[in-house]
Amino acid sequence: MFVDIAEILVKGGHGGNGAVAFHREKYVAAGGPDGGDGGKGGSVLLKVDTNLATLMDFRYKKKYVAQNGQDGTGLKMRGKSGDDLVILVPLGTLVKDKKTGKIIADMNTESSEFVAARGGNGGWGNAHFATATRQTPNFAKSGKNGQEREIILELKLIADIGLLGFPNVGKSTLLSVVSDAKPKIANYHFTTLIPNLGVIKMFENNIIMADIPGIIEGANEGVGLGHEFLRHIERTKLLIHVVDVSGCEGRNPINDFELINSELEKYSNVLSKKEQIIAANKIDVSSENLDEFTKAMEAKGYKVFPISAATNQGVKELMEYAYQKLSTIEAPKFEVEEIEADVFEISDNFEAFVDDEGVFNVQGDLAEYIVNSTNFDDNESMNYFQRMLRKKGIIDELESLGIKDGDIVRLDEVEFEYYK
Repeated sequence: MFVDIAEILVKGGHGGNGAVAFHREKYVAAGGPDGGDGGKGGSVLLKVDTNLATLMDFRYKKKYVAQNGQDGTGLKMRGKSGDDLVILVPLGTLVKDKKTGKIIADMNTESSEFVAARGGNGGWGNAHFATATRQTPNFAKSGKNGQEREIILELKLIADIGLLGFPNVGKSTLLSVVSDAKPKIANYHFTTLIPNLGVIKMFENNIIMADIPGIIEGANEGVGLGHEFLRHIERTKLLIHVVDVSGCEGRNPINDFELINSELEKYSNVLSKKEQIIAANKIDVSSENLDEFTKAMEAKGYKVFPISAATNQGVKELMEYAYQKLSTIEAPKFEVEEIEADVFEISDNFEAFVDDEGVFNVQGDLAEYIVNSTNFDDNESMNYFQRMLRKKGIIDELESLGIKDGDIVRLDEVEFEYYK
C-alpha cells in the first residue's frame, strides 16, 4: 500500500535525576558531597533512507519516545545519557508541526537530518550545591523533561518531470518508453493507482520522471484518485501535460487541458504556475484534432509536441526539449520555519481549597513538583520548600482562604501544620 501522509507523536527522553551522596572512604573523615549529575535524555531524530518509498511504517505505530537518561550516582559519577531514537523516512518527506501547520523540515537530500524532539538535560547532583557555608547539601535537582510534539509527515516525491493528464491518455506508456520503469498499462481508467518513478538517461545525466495517477474534474475536492497525489507534482521542476489528441474516447482535448489546469489552480497556485510542455498523444490513432489543438495551445504560449507513445513517434524530440528546459528551471523549495517543540515543564498553576474536614488542600503539578523536590529530613531543603511556597503564591492563596496558625495543609500527599 502506498502511504504518503502520516501523523505521529515524538517525545525526547527525560533527563536523569541528580544524586544525593557523600564520599565515604577509610581515613577520610569528611569526604563531602559527591552526588553525580543525571544523564541527558535521548533525542528523536529523523533521517532519510533512500530504500523507503512510502510512509507505510507509520500507519500503525504513532508514538515514538527516546530513551531516558540514567540517574547520577555517588563518586560524582554522571548517569548514562539516553540513546537517541532514529526514525527513517523516505527522501522527499516534508515535516510539519501539527499545532501550527508550518513546515519545520524538508528531507530533500540523502544526508538530511532533523531533530524532531530534544531530550531533557540531566539534573545536578548535590556536589554542585556545596559552598563554604553549606558543606553538606542533602538535596539535588531532578532531570528536565524532553521536548514533545505532534508532527505530520507528508511525502512529496522528488522528480525532475511530472506527467500530468486525465486517466488513460498514455502517461504510463510514455514513462515505460523513455525510462526503465515498468508501470502497469491497460486500456481502462486508473490503471495507475500509485505514483510511478522512472529514470531517464540523457546526455550522461539521469532524469527522474514521475507518472502521477490520472486527475479528473473535481480532483481538488477529493473526486477520483488524482487528488491524493497532487502533492507529488509540487516537487517537480517541469510538467509534461499528456493529452489524448485523437479524441478516440469522445473527449475534447482542448477541454481536457483546461479542466486539468483548472484543478491545479484550485488545489495550489504553485502548481498552476509550473511550466508545462504539451504532449499531444495518440496521433497514431487519429490526428484529426491536432491542428486545431496545436493552434489553440500555442496561442496560450505552450509548446506542443505531437507524439505517439505507443510507436515512439515524436518522443525523442519531446524529451530533448524537456531536457533543455530543465537546465533553466530551479528546483522548487519549501519555506522552512524553526519552531521549537514544546517542553512540558511544570506550570505555576495550582488549585487551593478547603475541604469538608477543614483541611486546606493544594493540588496540581506545581504542588507535586515542590513535594518531589524536597527532602523533609534536611533543614536546608525545608528552607527551600518554604521559599517556594511563598514565591509561587501558595501562601498568599491560603491566607486569602482564611488559614490560621495550627491549621492543616495537605500539599499533594504531604500534610503539615501552618504557622506564619
